[in-house]
Amino acid sequence: MATKQKKGKKGSGDGQHTCHIPDFPPPEFIEHREKLWSKLKKEYEEFVASQTPQNIKITLPDGKQIDGESWRTSPYDIARGISQGLADNCVIAKVNGELWDLARPLEKDTNLQLLKFTDEDGQYVFWHSSAHILGEAMEKHYGGHLCYGPPIEMGFYYDMWLEGNQVSTKDYPLLENLVKGIVKEKQPFERLEMKKEDLLKMFDYNKFKQRILNEKVTTPTTTVYKCGPLIDLCRGPHVRHTGKVKAFAITKNSSTYWEGRSEAESLQRIYGISFPDTKQLKEWKQFQEEAAKRDHRKIGREQELFFFHELSPGSCFFLPRGAHIYNTLMDLIKTEYRKRGFQEVISPNIYNHKLWETSGHWQHYSDNMFKFEVEKEYFALKPMNCPGHCVMFDHRPRSWKELPLRMADFGVLHRNELSGALSGLTRVRRFQQDDAHIFCRVDQIKDEIAGCLDFLKHIYGILGFTFDLKLSTRPEKYLGELEDWDMAEKQLAESLDAFGQEWKYNPGDGAFYGPKIDITIKDALRRSHQLATIQLDFQLPVRFNLNYNSGEEGAEKKRPVMIHRAVLGSVERMIAILCENYGGKWPFWLSPQQSIIIPVAPAFDEYAEKVSKDVFAAGFICDKDLDASTTLNKKVRNAQLAQYNFIFVVGEKELANNTANVRTRDNKVHGEQSIVKIIERFSELKASKCLDAEEKF
Repeated sequence: MATKQKKGKKGSGDGQHTCHIPDFPPPEFIEHREKLWSKLKKEYEEFVASQTPQNIKITLPDGKQIDGESWRTSPYDIARGISQGLADNCVIAKVNGELWDLARPLEKDTNLQLLKFTDEDGQYVFWHSSAHILGEAMEKHYGGHLCYGPPIEMGFYYDMWLEGNQVSTKDYPLLENLVKGIVKEKQPFERLEMKKEDLLKMFDYNKFKQRILNEKVTTPTTTVYKCGPLIDLCRGPHVRHTGKVKAFAITKNSSTYWEGRSEAESLQRIYGISFPDTKQLKEWKQFQEEAAKRDHRKIGREQELFFFHELSPGSCFFLPRGAHIYNTLMDLIKTEYRKRGFQEVISPNIYNHKLWETSGHWQHYSDNMFKFEVEKEYFALKPMNCPGHCVMFDHRPRSWKELPLRMADFGVLHRNELSGALSGLTRVRRFQQDDAHIFCRVDQIKDEIAGCLDFLKHIYGILGFTFDLKLSTRPEKYLGELEDWDMAEKQLAESLDAFGQEWKYNPGDGAFYGPKIDITIKDALRRSHQLATIQLDFQLPVRFNLNYNSGEEGAEKKRPVMIHRAVLGSVERMIAILCENYGGKWPFWLSPQQSIIIPVAPAFDEYAEKVSKDVFAAGFICDKDLDASTTLNKKVRNAQLAQYNFIFVVGEKELANNTANVRTRDNKVHGEQSIVKIIERFSELKASKCLDAEEKF
C-alpha cells in the first residue's frame, strides 16, 4: 500500500523518532466502499418508499398508545411528539424487546421503550457508536485496516492492522482532534442490510473483514453502518449522529493478536471513553485517579502482600501478609461449608487426556490447558474441578438417599492465558476457587438454588458488597431436551422470586449445557465485577454416565442434575477486588496488619516484646517497631500510613499497669486499655467480622 510519510519531532532522551504514518488512507479504499454503498442505499430507499404505509399502534411502557404509520414513523418521531427534550436525551430505542435505531422506521405494531445513557443498553450503544467514531479517526490518521471495535464494560476499543507501524501515545492529541471534527459534523449513522456477496466485494481490500464474513456470518444478509467516510460491518444499532458524543478521550493503546490467537497477526488496539456531556468525563477522570491510588498491584507492593516473577508468569507469590488474607478468606468459606452441609474433597491436579475427552474440554478448551506427554500418554493440568468431581461421584453406586451430595474443593487450577492478557491478580494462570458441585435430584433444584443464594448473600454481606442478579436462559445452540431447560429455568426463576431481591432476565446467555444465575457485585467505586455463578448442568452427568438408584423397585437408575457453584470465585481475583474496594484499609478480621506496638523508649522494648507475644498467642497479629533511631511521632505516623488497624504505645505507666495506650490508623484515640481487655475486644471484633472495627473499643 503506497503511503505518504511524515517525520516526527525529536523525542526527549530517545534520539531521532520517525513516525511512519500516512497522511490519508488510500483513496481507492474509501471510494470503492462509497460507490457500492451509494448504489445499494439508493435501492433500499426506493424499496422503503414503495412500501404502502399501514396504521400501527405504538405502545409505551406506561400502557399509553400512540398512532403511527409503518415504514414512515420512527422512534425518534414518537420521542419528539412527547417532548423535544426527551428526543434529545434518548440514545436508542427498544422495539418489541430489540434494540433499534431511533431514526429507523417502525414496521408493525410495537412495544416501544426509549432509552437514555443511564440505561445499561443505552451505554452499550453509546460506546459502540463512539468506537465507530474512533475507527473513522484511526482510518483517517493511519490508513490501516479496521478489525473489531466493540463496546466494553467501561468504554470501547478498536483494533487495526498496520503494516510496519505502531501506535504511540504521541498520536492521542491528533486522534482526539480528528474526533472533535467528526463530532462537530454531526455525521448520521446510516444502516443498510446487504447481501453477503456484496459485502465480500465491499471489503475485498480487508482480509480481516473477509474472514468475519466467511467464518462468522451464516445468513445470506447482514448489516453495515456508515458515518462520514467510514463504512463498517456491524449489527448496530447506533446513536442518531456523531454529535451526540459530547466528551471523548483516548485512554490507552496496546498490541494484541487477531481474535486473541498468538499465532495470528499482531494488531494495534486503541481504547477510549466517551459521555453525553463534559461533566461526566471530568467525573470519570477523577474516578480514574482514585482507582489508580487503589490499584491492587500498588497496594500489594506497598503492604508486601504479593508479587509476580518472570520465572513463573501469571502465578502469584503470596508473601506472609498476603497468605494471611488468602487463608482467612478460605477459612471463612470452610466454616460456612460445615454449617451448610458441604463436604470438602481433594482431587488430583493432573489428569489423563481421556478425562478431558469425556468432559468435552479436550475438544473445546484444550488451547487454554497446560498439556504434556508422559510415557506416550497425554495429560493436562486441571483448569476446573468439575470433571474430577464427576469421577468422585461415580466411583461407587449412589443412592437417592445420598442426594443432595455437595462436594467442595479448593484445588489448584491452571489455565493457559496469553501472556499479554495477564494482569495482576485479576487474570492469572495459577489460581484457586471456592469451587463446589452439588449433585441432586430434579425435585431438589429449587431448594439447592435457594441455599446457594443465601450462602452468597451471607458472604457478600460480611465483605460489604451489594450485588445484582440475572437469570441467563437457553441460548440458540443448546444441548439436552427442551422440557428439561424449561423446567430448570422455571425452578431458577422461582428460587430467585423466593429470595426476595430484584432480578432480571438475560435471555439467551445461558451456557450450552444449562441455564445459570449470574451474580455481579458493586465495589466502593461503583464498579461491577462478576464473581459468583450458580450454574445448572445437564450434560456432564450424561457425558460421565452418572446415575443413582431411585429406590423404586424395578425402576431404572436416574440421572442426577449437577449444580456448579462459587461465591468468591477465584480467590486471587477476590483479593484484588477487596484490595481496591477497601483501598488497603483492611477490616480487622481480615487484616494482615491488625496491630503494632511502639515503645516510647528502648527501656520498654522488653515489655513491648511481651505484649506482642501475648496478643499473638491469643491468635492475632501484633508487630513491633523497636527502631530507636526514629521518633515516637514518626513511628505512629508510619504505622497509620501502613494501615495498621490498632497502634499500641507503651511506656512506664503502661508497664506498671499491664496496659497499652490504644489508637487507630485514623487517629481515633481509645486511650489506656488493659492487655486482657484488648485481647477480649479483638476476639469480639474477629467473631463479628465488623467492617468498621476501629471505631469501637
